[in-house]
Amino acid sequence: MSEKIIVRVKDVMTPDFDLVDGMDTVADVLKKSSHPESKCFIVDTRHENDEYGIVLLSDIAKLVLAKNKAPERINIYEIMSKPVVSVDPGMDIRYCARLFENFGIGRAPVVEDGKVIGIVGYTDIVLHGIRDRLL
Repeated sequence: MSEKIIVRVKDVMTPDFDLVDGMDTVADVLKKSSHPESKCFIVDTRHENDEYGIVLLSDIAKLVLAKNKAPERINIYEIMSKPVVSVDPGMDIRYCARLFENFGIGRAPVVEDGKVIGIVGYTDIVLHGIRDRLL
């Protein structure tokens, strides 16, 4: 019997993401974005007892574009989800996929020692956690 290899979140996560201030406008965040491929923005904490937030590109489409609101007039904090469900870098990707399913989410920040170190989503799990191992 072969030993089962555990693939961890840290092995498949994307280390590049945009950390933004909740007071920034949607327009400012979109202009400054250097990692749009992550499909989300992590909203930074304001103080030590605060929690991270998240804004997906789909949130901007649904809550700004579809409602015909001006991105220059909407602050990120108005459309963010907070607190965000985060995952540990040492988590087995199978449990990460189950967590996503249980909470109805498709991506989450990877948090280590209270700091975001990356983003993981279904795409990362499937393409880098399963597909790459099959090829």
